[in-house]
Amino acid sequence: MATAYDIIIRPIITERAMSGAADKKYVFEVAKDAGKVEIKKAVEEIFGVKRMGAGRPGMTRGWKKAYVQLAADSKTIEFFEGMV
Repeated sequence: MATAYDIIIRPIITERAMSGAADKKYVFEVAKDAGKVEIKKAVEEIFGVKRMGAGRPGMTRGWKKAYVQLAADSKTIEFFEGMV
């Protein structure tokens, strides 16, 4: 069984990805075999936030990314605070 850190590999730090951080929308590189439910549990476990929904799925040849939107009453992810 994969741990939360096996599912969420790294955050995606690009200008386009950071533009959504103000609206509590974040982008992560995730394991290729991870599904929405696994990604939701991993984000909630690692960052201690409540996830509201998933955006469009993205996949390239080598890796998979997940668009994560947090609930309005959820706290923000501190990792992204100084980057916006």
